[in-house]
Amino acid sequence: MKILVIIPARGNSKGIPRKNIRSLVGKPLIYYAITNALKSKHNLDVFVSSDDDEILHISQSLGAKVHKRHIELAQDDTTLDAVIYQAYKDIQENKIDKYNYVITLQPTSPILKSLTLDLAIDKILNDNGIDTIISAKEDAHLSWSRVNNQYMPNYKERLNRQYLNPIYRETGGFVITKTEFINENNRFGLNVDLYLLKDGEEIDIDDYQDWSICEYNLKRKNIVFVVKGNKEFGLGHVYNTLIIANDMTNHNLTFLVDKDSQLAYEKIKSKFFNVYIQDNDNIVKDIVALNPDVVINDKLDNLYQYIDELKQHDIVVINIEDKGDGAKLADMVINAIYSSKEFLPKHYFGPEYYIVRDEFLLTNAKEEIRNNIENILITFGGTDPNNLTLKVVESLYDYCLLNNIEIHVVAGLGYNMYETLSVYSNLHVHRNVTQISKHMLKADVVFSAMGRTLYEIASLGIPSILMAQNERELTHTFGYGQNGFVNLGLFKNIDNKRILKEFKKVQECSVRELMNDLMLQHNLKSGRKRVIKLINNLIEG
Repeated sequence: MKILVIIPARGNSKGIPRKNIRSLVGKPLIYYAITNALKSKHNLDVFVSSDDDEILHISQSLGAKVHKRHIELAQDDTTLDAVIYQAYKDIQENKIDKYNYVITLQPTSPILKSLTLDLAIDKILNDNGIDTIISAKEDAHLSWSRVNNQYMPNYKERLNRQYLNPIYRETGGFVITKTEFINENNRFGLNVDLYLLKDGEEIDIDDYQDWSICEYNLKRKNIVFVVKGNKEFGLGHVYNTLIIANDMTNHNLTFLVDKDSQLAYEKIKSKFFNVYIQDNDNIVKDIVALNPDVVINDKLDNLYQYIDELKQHDIVVINIEDKGDGAKLADMVINAIYSSKEFLPKHYFGPEYYIVRDEFLLTNAKEEIRNNIENILITFGGTDPNNLTLKVVESLYDYCLLNNIEIHVVAGLGYNMYETLSVYSNLHVHRNVTQISKHMLKADVVFSAMGRTLYEIASLGIPSILMAQNERELTHTFGYGQNGFVNLGLFKNIDNKRILKEFKKVQECSVRELMNDLMLQHNLKSGRKRVIKLINNLIEG
């Protein structure tokens, strides 16, 4: 089939001056229509018809052929029927083969996809009973008409929208018609079908508000967060990506977790995000099936082969907390918890890139350090796999009981060793805590691991004693003395006597005041804004 595409583009557009060549997300508006037509699988013959030499020049540079519109057909009251008919006649005169179909493709529908255009063409080619296909959208709303100077409803009964008989409104995106029906007053055959558009493709630019909506849609990206989280691994990475997702309101967001991350799946689902579990042996297949523009990995060290596969699909890759060999291929790496002795382009290291949760952004730091310790908090993250909670309780319980010091425990979602604490009758155990900052602020000392929680503690300036759950946590260089922490090292090298000994040291008020001061010297609460800005600049740039 020979198919002619005519893109009408008048120079003197009224609503938005020079609309057809005005820049929309870095491209002239007419670029989108030309590109859609040229990308079609149907090998379309693409012409731009305009009275304006600048529009014709730009159109040629974008790969279209051009037709100089007759000046009398560039007036405000000129209909598209006459414009398309004249262009079709002029173009057909110079062709040996006859066109079977003519497509009017308007430049004012920049969200329209090439695939959608192809599907509409397929529909008319496969059904000879259709003479014309028009792009349209469903418009089922309560509506009124003006009859004899009086407003009258277009419905018999007021119903919710989903129960109304729908009406359909032309979008202006495209008209596909058999050439036998083209004349100066008409482009429609006897049997007309509608091709319904949605998801922004139905938007037709008439004014600046439409323009802004299209700009928003064109900048909107498909972002897939690939996250790991289970009892052994913890949920810190899940919480981290949820924060990023909450701040990225301009994009379409999806989460993907690996086969071993049922706990992460449940947590993400509880926050009402779209989330999927890995189905293929190679998780890249699951990622590609989600058609992302951007992948944000927060699952620790990424392999070179994994990142390389993503890049082969032209995906922008951003990694969080990544020291794997794949990091060198990523477009950006945010390593708030780690430091680096070497300069690495596109890598951002250090606590100034830590992403603080809303709860801590909105909570004021601890201002007063009490002379005596009255309250301690023990919190070892989402799962506490080594039950360090019990280890600290065993070390301090008798001493705290004698000195009227309350012990409070806040455990995470994955902690399942509560029965080991049940023998301590004066212990205050808090489950399903949604606002841990309240418990931190009440505490004079916090016992914690060396994961993300230590940054939250520091943002509030709470004197803290840390123990590492594993060797990796020891590389989190922020949680040491220079930043106000007492760091006991790896848990298995620490006995109960040492825990009690270090606790007694921080009972001195001046020691805790210094710890508080060193922590608050870091402006941790600005890191989140800094990271989101870096990510948005990369994605939208």
